[in-house]
Amino acid sequence: MTRPRAEVGDLVEDADGHHAIVTDIKQNSTWILRPVSGGTTTQWETNAPDALRVLKTRADRLSRKESP
Repeated sequence: MTRPRAEVGDLVEDADGHHAIVTDIKQNSTWILRPVSGGTTTQWETNAPDALRVLKTRADRLSRKESP
């Protein structure tokens, strides 16, 4: 099974070990990331989406919030 590529809303770990949320994907070549908590003004980019490890998909994150 291949590793899933990060999509918008996914919780990921980047190559430096930082946990982040994917906020945007520009032209299918640049992934925009923000910290998991805190302000949304701090962002960084990566052009290496295969280096991002998906920790939780957006769907998993949303389904857990809705569950009691």
